[in-house]
Amino acid sequence: MPDDVLTLDHLRDWTAAGSSLAVLGHPIRHSVSPPMHNEALAEMARTQPEFSNWRYHRFDIRPDDLSLALALLHRKHFLGVNLTVPHKILAVNQIDRVDDSARAIGAVNTLLWQPTGYLGFNTDGYGLTEGLRHDLGLEIGAGPVILLGAGGAARGAALECLKQGCATIAIGNRTRKRAEELADTLHLLYPRASIRSFDPSDPPPDLPADALVINATSAGLKPSDPEPIDLGRLPGHPRVFDMIYNPPETALLKSARAAGLAHANGFSMLIFQGVRSLEIWSQATVPAGAMFRGARAGLARS
Repeated sequence: MPDDVLTLDHLRDWTAAGSSLAVLGHPIRHSVSPPMHNEALAEMARTQPEFSNWRYHRFDIRPDDLSLALALLHRKHFLGVNLTVPHKILAVNQIDRVDDSARAIGAVNTLLWQPTGYLGFNTDGYGLTEGLRHDLGLEIGAGPVILLGAGGAARGAALECLKQGCATIAIGNRTRKRAEELADTLHLLYPRASIRSFDPSDPPPDLPADALVINATSAGLKPSDPEPIDLGRLPGHPRVFDMIYNPPETALLKSARAAGLAHANGFSMLIFQGVRSLEIWSQATVPAGAMFRGARAGLARS
């Protein structure tokens, strides 16, 4: 059952024993979170029997049903919930409380059951930080950043960069107005940082050299998607991090590989945001290696 795609009807009739965890999305069939978390829980249970009855499930929940689903999850005592597209932003105003850092981002991806309702967190920033360290050996605040996108994922990435001490961010987005709005919002929070917007189809020549390029757009999910930016027009030797992990090599990453640039996809980010979520729920040390194994197995099956 943990690998099945469940629905609101399954949730209404839920009677499973033990501690239940879930991820909600629409669509959700592609998610590897169940094998990722269940592999970690199985390893934890070998030395900590209290985790032997913990199971993680996935539910396909339409946006219009999110409020009802959250109420049912709380009533059925689901200890923890992950949220993915399109629910991260929608849930902020539908849960009991939101952690300060998640409220600044305007999105939650991790919910913790409490008697009065769910408490929301956002672990994507932790995932991004640890993913960059793991794959590229980079500290996120150590140099300039060129951020592609202006949506929720980009906002979370920008705030994490600034929190970690990044002094220069250039935000590229196809809709220039959205990039400008995000830059203005970030300026209010971090007035000493240099934050600007630009058109990624025509990048200006004075973008920072040797920057960390973070793709926080959906460009690359489909084989026909074009690159969100021409890496050849960026100065110096940029390092490239694409938040997309499936497919494992997007057009952007193919270009980075061809140019001999350091690059990585979002697979490790997925793992480490999951590690942090399970830490919040379990208050225990979570084996990242088991999560890597579970997620790889889930991707192989899909």
